[in-house]
Amino acid sequence: MPTWTALTTLSDKAKAEALGAALEDLEPEPTGVGVFELEDGSGLWEVGGYFLEQPDDIALTILAMAHGARPFAVSEVPETDWVAHVRRELHPVEAGRFFLYGSHDADRLPGDRVGLLIEAAMAFGTGHHGTTKGCLEAFDRLLAAGVTPDKVADIGCGTAVLAIAAAKVLEADVIASDIDPVAVEVALANAAANGVPDLACVEAAGFDHPDLGAGAPYDLIFANILKGPLVELAPDMAAHLAPAGHVILSGLLNEQAEAVIAAYTDAGLALVDRRVIGEWSTLTLRR
Repeated sequence: MPTWTALTTLSDKAKAEALGAALEDLEPEPTGVGVFELEDGSGLWEVGGYFLEQPDDIALTILAMAHGARPFAVSEVPETDWVAHVRRELHPVEAGRFFLYGSHDADRLPGDRVGLLIEAAMAFGTGHHGTTKGCLEAFDRLLAAGVTPDKVADIGCGTAVLAIAAAKVLEADVIASDIDPVAVEVALANAAANGVPDLACVEAAGFDHPDLGAGAPYDLIFANILKGPLVELAPDMAAHLAPAGHVILSGLLNEQAEAVIAAYTDAGLALVDRRVIGEWSTLTLRR
């Protein structure tokens, strides 16, 4: 079944949210509406609608003009089995001692690497993105330096690849969390597929779950999310971190890293390492 997208941008959050609300009342009705701040430093907000019927160009034009937005760009999305497509396109990723692969590449797992089996799925984090690879490499460097955390949290875990990596190489209590219930389901399935069926994973925004509070303080916290949530979480991150504990942060464009470093410095953490993979930065900080 063909689908269509209708996308536009505004420079004001309130106006973008108002346009998103108005878009939901359009006929034909969209199957979904999203309002997101673009992570390119432009300050723009994207408003998008997704349709099973071709949207009304005139109605979209009127909506855009009424809310001060650019004209909607309407595109028909070709019918694609995206999971099958991704499986074909994704190749194994080596990140320090870790070897991340899909089941179609199981025969390529080297005997001297820690295998992480992560299939293409609905949750973020196959490991091929520079941020996930950066976090795995940062974790590998801590391990090589003799750091052996006893308690680990993966906040905003997506597929839980980072939590699974920690559970496979450490004798540690590991807990993962995500705000998305689909991600939690995917994380638990991935944990079982990787031989760590007892991995704890909870649905939570940040540290807002009793199990996360009960497990603190943590010796290592992963958070591969976005700049905004990372900055907002800095005080909570510090509050849940053990003395001399480490955090590994990513999801950051290179130009956003300084703002995140400043937020965590204010919270009492010091930068240990910063690495760049393409346009993405990964930060390791210590309390």
